[in-house]
Amino acid sequence: MSETFPASGAAAVTASDTTELGPCRALYVGGAGNVVVQMPNRDTSITFSSVPAGTILPVMARRVMAATTATSIVALY
Repeated sequence: MSETFPASGAAAVTASDTTELGPCRALYVGGAGNVVVQMPNRDTSITFSSVPAGTILPVMARRVMAATTATSIVALY
């Protein structure tokens, strides 16, 4: 499937240092805060700081880490 197609699935995310997401195509952030993720094929984390509520982060993430302060995150597939 081409990456230009919209998401065809979604799942609520609970931030965890061990839960694998899949990886997803993007993350919807419902409540503002920092989003800490691990990208596919990476063991280090990256922090997206001060993400506003209602943002779609166009990143493939394999984990949303427990240090995340944003809320109501949905993985888009």
